[in-house]
Amino acid sequence: MNRKSVLLIMGSTRAGRICPVITEWVAGIGRSCTDSSYELVDLSQWPLPMDDEPGIPAAGGYIQPHTQAWSEKVASADAIVFVTPQYNWGYPATLKNAIDHLYKEWNGKPAAIITYGGHGGGKCAEQLRQVAGAVKMQLISATPAITLSSDVIKNGSPINPDVDFKTYLESVEQALHQLATFMV
Repeated sequence: MNRKSVLLIMGSTRAGRICPVITEWVAGIGRSCTDSSYELVDLSQWPLPMDDEPGIPAAGGYIQPHTQAWSEKVASADAIVFVTPQYNWGYPATLKNAIDHLYKEWNGKPAAIITYGGHGGGKCAEQLRQVAGAVKMQLISATPAITLSSDVIKNGSPINPDVDFKTYLESVEQALHQLATFMV
């Protein structure tokens, strides 16, 4: 049996971001508690200009090489995990743009949402859940929300997820186990 592949899409491209650290922590949990392979996808490495395809994503037929490559990347995965901060009660525009670049590639794809921020990210997850539903993803119900300390947010203090996020470990494991059951 082939190992199922999961893309962990980092929602933040902001300078000084902690998204890569949190996403790597999530990937480590996934590797230790499931049989899936986990690949980190840093949207800062995927330049997807706004609205540069002449047609709508639902029609397919992408002409831009970056859109074609993004399409292949997303289509190749068995499932998606969005790891994203909450910005002003929403999720980053970079993530919305990455989702909006495609349509059929998301259809039926099992997905999980893991958020973080000063309030955990529940409002961000609600919005992302609506958009994921619009592109017909199969979202799991577990939605871990990691609350960051004000010291991390205001002062950029370093984080050690293994220590700082111990209380979230079980919810992340639950989400990744749930996601694994959605992959056929």
